[in-house]
Amino acid sequence: MAFVVLFSTMSFTINMHFCGYTLVETAIFHKAKGCGMEMENPSTKGCLITKKNCCDDKQLAIEGQDELQLQVDKFTFEQQLFIASFVHTYVCFFEGLDHNVSTYEEYKPPLVIRHIYKLDETYLI
Repeated sequence: MAFVVLFSTMSFTINMHFCGYTLVETAIFHKAKGCGMEMENPSTKGCLITKKNCCDDKQLAIEGQDELQLQVDKFTFEQQLFIASFVHTYVCFFEGLDHNVSTYEEYKPPLVIRHIYKLDETYLI
């Protein structure tokens, strides 16, 4: 239960570095380093022609839950019904039979006088 609370309240970011359409690096909790092919800005200010950078950085932020429900004494009817049915199903799942019921107890096996496979001369290989 502690793991559920920990992972539901924890926020983290995933940084991804793409070269073209290929994922080069993925980093969690810190910035992705990159592949070293990033383009720098042109040194001349009069240059109007710029090339598009082939590298791209994307960031995926996953926000955790800020508020926890600390009151457990107020359950709705649907929650009570779910808990009761879950406990009943779980208990009945492991409930077994007291003894093995065999329907063949009243029948006796036939008496073997001759071996049929020897009469027909068929053998399993």
